[in-house]
Amino acid sequence: MMVTCEQMQRLEESAFLRGVLAKDLMEEAGVGIAKVVQQFFPQTGALVLCLGKGNNAGDALVAARILKERGWQIVVRLAYAEKDFKALPAAHWKALGGEFKIVNSLVELSDERGSVVVMDGLIGIGGVGRGALRGGLADVVLEINALRERRHVEVMALDLPSGLDGNTGVPGACCVRADLTITIACVKVGLLADAAVNHVGRLVVVPLRELADGAGDADAVVLLSNRLLSKLPRRDFDFHKGRAGRVGIVAGSRGMLGAAVLSARGALHGGAGLVTVYVREEMYALLAPMMPVEVMVKPVPNYEVCLEDRLDVLVIGPGLGRMFAEEVRAILKKVAVPVVLDADGINAMAESDARLDFLGEVKARVLLTPHPGEMARLVTGAEEWKCLSRAELAREFAERFPNVQLLLKGSRTVIAAKGRALAFNTTGNPGMASGGMGDVLSGLCGALIAQGLDGYDAACLGAWLSGRSAELAITHGEVSQESLTAGDVAANLGRAFASLKALDF
Repeated sequence: MMVTCEQMQRLEESAFLRGVLAKDLMEEAGVGIAKVVQQFFPQTGALVLCLGKGNNAGDALVAARILKERGWQIVVRLAYAEKDFKALPAAHWKALGGEFKIVNSLVELSDERGSVVVMDGLIGIGGVGRGALRGGLADVVLEINALRERRHVEVMALDLPSGLDGNTGVPGACCVRADLTITIACVKVGLLADAAVNHVGRLVVVPLRELADGAGDADAVVLLSNRLLSKLPRRDFDFHKGRAGRVGIVAGSRGMLGAAVLSARGALHGGAGLVTVYVREEMYALLAPMMPVEVMVKPVPNYEVCLEDRLDVLVIGPGLGRMFAEEVRAILKKVAVPVVLDADGINAMAESDARLDFLGEVKARVLLTPHPGEMARLVTGAEEWKCLSRAELAREFAERFPNVQLLLKGSRTVIAAKGRALAFNTTGNPGMASGGMGDVLSGLCGALIAQGLDGYDAACLGAWLSGRSAELAITHGEVSQESLTAGDVAANLGRAFASLKALDF
């Protein structure tokens, strides 16, 4: 559920009227925050608490008490004097004990060795609508951002990045730039705004049992593991490759054969029973040796031949090149099984005279997976969509084309389909900004459709899994954001499925 800050405050007030105690909510929030820290930072190090004086600081102190017991070294930067803590945070400050370091400025940590994680517990939703941060709060925010830039520390914000408007997503002149935001109970609508993404980073929701219900936007959701797991089919013991589904992939051309390989790997590691890649006869000798041995590579004189085979889904476009646009459009006119249309498959439509009209004439269910540039080419000429946000564009597009599910890729991927809630994916990291990531995703989505999911659910699950795979590749120390490749994402999909089943954040 997504709420405004005012709706969140009313949910809390309603809980208090039912007899729920603020101290119990704070304890539950702090326990959840500690779990998130342990998931994303399994190696202990220095945890730097940047504290205000209210409940946001109290949540941070509860988490710090737990993490301290688990080996984290606690460092504190106060925005106010200790005597200014409100009653609940003051009690948790006392409970933390005296075995920690207080610094007067984060500059003192510039040469700190080892892992350093900064926790923004300065000000939560209570600061929304009160204007720009000033005084001690502003000083600490500037120090956080400077340390993040200079020392490459990881910054996590509690509930909202300090200085961000939780309703509009507009950052103030002084606003924390977080790598991870742990929002409490419900997602605040501003966290998903286009303008907020570089201040929010990865978004995680820590649920609170007593604040699970209430008014909010039911037409938009954030993808969470506990809601996605039920979409993944449970395999019977007598499961066989036919039931796991047959994925056909039309991909690869001279100079871009790797895209076909990555898409096939995405399908394989996504659980497909049989994967067939269709390649032009003149490219077969080059592509076949590059493929995983489990993949069938079929040389064809033209791509329409794929329509003769028994398939459950057809993935079209990764690295295909634009010279086959006419064949792609011919396939789309005739195909009966669901289609995942990516890259040059999308460009084939964007370059047709009919463009969007052609898409409306396709009879099969189509999952479109464009990046922003491909989406812009596809909707060129649709003046009414020019000034829309990514979320608004996705929603409007899905309403216009009921046979299409849209996965609009980006730092905050959006999934839309007519009659379904607009879905926001928050897994992943900036290391995914390299070639081939979409190829893996297209194959993964194809595999999920082949196993029985509809395009919308496959897009939601595929987006979450691919982003989580990228996170796990880094968490396990195999790569960094700078060195992450699409191959790493494909290789870690097994870990991502395990993470989903563990209900990780």
